[in-house]
Amino acid sequence: MVVFVCLIVLFLISPLLILRHGKNNIYTELSNIPHYEVAIVFGAGIKDDGTPSDALKDRLITAADLYNAGVVDKILVSGDNRFENYNEPDAMYEYLVNTEDVSEDDIAVDYAGRRTFDTCVRASEIWGIDDAILISQGYHLPRAIFTCDALGVESVGYSATRQDYVFSDYYKFREVLAIYKAVIDVYIWEPDYVGGEPEML
Repeated sequence: MVVFVCLIVLFLISPLLILRHGKNNIYTELSNIPHYEVAIVFGAGIKDDGTPSDALKDRLITAADLYNAGVVDKILVSGDNRFENYNEPDAMYEYLVNTEDVSEDDIAVDYAGRRTFDTCVRASEIWGIDDAILISQGYHLPRAIFTCDALGVESVGYSATRQDYVFSDYYKFREVLAIYKAVIDVYIWEPDYVGGEPEML
């Protein structure tokens, strides 16, 4: 009974623990970031015309800043490509190449990053990444760091928050619920995800 109660308490406070750990592993100054072989950029939606949403564009700009500063050598873009006429990874790739002048040879494209869990587990199992710097908005990074750490990718983060976003308060609130879901995914009930053969990064 005592063990059960302790597990319930731990589960209830898990968002606070994950948020604290995440914030302690998020860089705020580019000049303080040590070298990483790869940055992982998480998908964040595309517009009706197929171009990146504002949040996704900021993630890509931030990743390009790290690349151009020599902080990272490669960029893995990971997003959703389940539906016809919706292709986050290609939109991300094209923006980095055509707008940010990142070399095609230094971008890897993951077409099955449907969720944070999927991106992290595939980064480890498909792309063979052991450690990385994660690029996302600040509110998402603690969960992303927790998930990638738990799935075999030792992670730190760098925030791509460059502006106020539409519905940002909603997404921050939703993130608490998403952290609970991440704990369940990692420790209790692993969700289905797209596997595959190892890829070269």
